[in-house]
Amino acid sequence: MKSSSKIIFGVCVSALVLSLLPFGATAQSLSPMRGQVKSFSEQFAIRVYPANPYNKRIRVEMKVYDQDFNPIEGARISPNQFTLGASAARPVNVLVPFDGQKDRKVRVCVESIPFQGASSNIKAQICGKFMGIKSL
Repeated sequence: MKSSSKIIFGVCVSALVLSLLPFGATAQSLSPMRGQVKSFSEQFAIRVYPANPYNKRIRVEMKVYDQDFNPIEGARISPNQFTLGASAARPVNVLVPFDGQKDRKVRVCVESIPFQGASSNIKAQICGKFMGIKSL
């Protein structure tokens, strides 16, 4: 093989390999992913922004867990279920009680809900870690 043929062959192989790589890998997201909140009351508030990077709408549900992924009773989420449009994000407010603790570690999660009749039932979960500190 001549030198110029090797170069052309190498360029063609490189182009083929690059064309097989996935482009634009995107994922459902939540921001911020961590934070610390000080509160003077018996509860603390967190504002998060779930986002949909896809080109079609998705349904999501927000949940709050303790640091061991046990659901927190009494946590209030507004809104807790909604549809996110293509390439959209929206604010969600979360109110978590201290339940007599001086500080509390929680996980705020956004979970996708498959649409009825959808061909795939993949459910994604993205969680952020937050700490509430009770100031006296």
